[in-house]
Amino acid sequence: MNKTPKVKICCISSPKEAEVAIKLGASVLGLVGPMPSGPGIIDNQLIKEIADKTSSDISTFLLTSETSANNIIEHHKKVNTTSIQIVDELTSGNYQDIRMALPHVELIQVIHVIDENSVKQAIKASKHVDYILLDSGNPNLEIKELGGTGKTHNWELSLQIKNAIDVPLFLAGGLTPDNVQDAITRVQPYGLDLCSGVRTDGNLDLSKLKAFFDNIKALTYI
Repeated sequence: MNKTPKVKICCISSPKEAEVAIKLGASVLGLVGPMPSGPGIIDNQLIKEIADKTSSDISTFLLTSETSANNIIEHHKKVNTTSIQIVDELTSGNYQDIRMALPHVELIQVIHVIDENSVKQAIKASKHVDYILLDSGNPNLEIKELGGTGKTHNWELSLQIKNAIDVPLFLAGGLTPDNVQDAITRVQPYGLDLCSGVRTDGNLDLSKLKAFFDNIKALTYI
């Protein structure tokens, strides 16, 4: 029997969506702040409202595209989530600055899996954060892709990263009910993170969401 991975449902757009996601099995909610591209963006007031209404046993991740430690700290103070998911590379300040200012907040660094250099980035970042999250964006484009692409990436590189770091790993990028068992088998992540794979026309699709959790259970409880 495999250990059941935690599931983060991202792009939560309302308290109702949060309630549905949790009811069906999500243990983490992703709340998307301003981004250069991608789905699920909501304003800080709504992020705070959802985070405040969420039970303490459920994690709330603020997705921030800020690249300055000071700006990340200020962003979090507006929303008060349990965790901060940093979707781009820090260009000013460092992780310790954030930890000093927000000692009880978990830090998640996103690594966009592109090539072997992504492995090096993940190993380096893993020494300073609580989790690494692997996604399929590309921060090198003129308009940065920082998640929510609905595309898978090279899971061989994901497994290489998972085996090289000492912190838990979330796998994101193009996960669906159809490929979730393959993802778990091949990468064996601590957690799974998805947005578009359980949505229809941008809204949470209950049948897709249920199928996703059913397929996880079918694999992990055999």
